[in-house]
Amino acid sequence: MSRIGKQPIAVPSGVEVKLDATGRNIDIKGAKGNLTFHWRPEIEVTHCDDDKQICCAIAENADDNRQNSAFWGTTRARINNMVEGVTKGYEKKLKIVGVGWNAKAQGQTIVLNIGFCHSVPLEAPADVKFEIDNNVNIKITGPDKQAVGQFAANIRSKREPEPYNGKGIMYHDEVIIRKAGKAFGA
Repeated sequence: MSRIGKQPIAVPSGVEVKLDATGRNIDIKGAKGNLTFHWRPEIEVTHCDDDKQICCAIAENADDNRQNSAFWGTTRARINNMVEGVTKGYEKKLKIVGVGWNAKAQGQTIVLNIGFCHSVPLEAPADVKFEIDNNVNIKITGPDKQAVGQFAANIRSKREPEPYNGKGIMYHDEVIIRKAGKAFGA
């Protein structure tokens, strides 16, 4: 049994939930945006307007094994993240450390100047917004937790922080353990 999957998901006021029983789709609309999720056939999702809850369970025709229990917990967590995303939203903060390194916004594209002979443009996904402060602090926001995290990881992957000089693109709360360089002399 999934301990996470058993817990019902509370639906706050202002959030609209639509279930498509035939296609196994759920649409959640809120103040921050609209999200859709397609769940696996081993799982059943029900919504009760009176209780303002969404419940997940293993389907009756599916086996009660470890893999289905994992799908159950994952489905519940994804739907819970969707409800939280359309009400509060998600954000990731990055900072660029390096002399002369910066970022600029050009519409939905972020252009990174990070020590290469060329600039690195990255297109933001739909529903993901970013703000650049002082040309080195990047704040990424959006209702979809996966899309926000993936876009932040894509930006970070262009120049990961290195342990010797501490230069690179890092998460705002990330700690880089510094290494000592080569020691010369006797």
